[in-house]
Amino acid sequence: MPRSLELGLNRIFRSRWGVAVVLLVIVLAIVGLARLFSDANDSGPSLGTASPDPVVSVDPKDDDSIIDTAPPPSPSTTPGRAKPEAVAYAFASAWVDHQNVTPKAWRAQLLPNSTKKIADELEGVDPAGVPAERVIGRPSLVPVSETVVNAAVTMDTGRLDLRLVAPDGHWRVDGIDWNPA
Repeated sequence: MPRSLELGLNRIFRSRWGVAVVLLVIVLAIVGLARLFSDANDSGPSLGTASPDPVVSVDPKDDDSIIDTAPPPSPSTTPGRAKPEAVAYAFASAWVDHQNVTPKAWRAQLLPNSTKKIADELEGVDPAGVPAERVIGRPSLVPVSETVVNAAVTMDTGRLDLRLVAPDGHWRVDGIDWNPA
């Protein structure tokens, strides 16, 4: 390498300005080569302009089956068995009947209208913790399917939400949720 070229490069790379000029030349060379080899009609992503028209990928009139406009099926009950409203009311009435009763007797009142899952969850529960004293309204039902119903029972201090299931046509409470007023 000739001595003059070596001294010139040495001076350039020892100075901040020299390094900045070299980096600027490299960046401009890369941008220039990219423009030279890119397609002039490339409609790739750009930062400055937006598409004038939105791109529609589906027909809004097509049924996507997400929202079912048909009414939910009516709950079905085996003949001779209690309807879901009656089971929800009986369970709620037994649930609030917690004064002067042992935990075992209180749980026994709930068992005829409970699934095994709820019966197991109520094992050892102290009825003194029940936050309501009396049922005020009749259960309002929201059918989910022929064998699942959500029931809301208004109490004196809030609302008892129950999930009832009837896989065999016999309605039983399978879920309990308390919503204070």
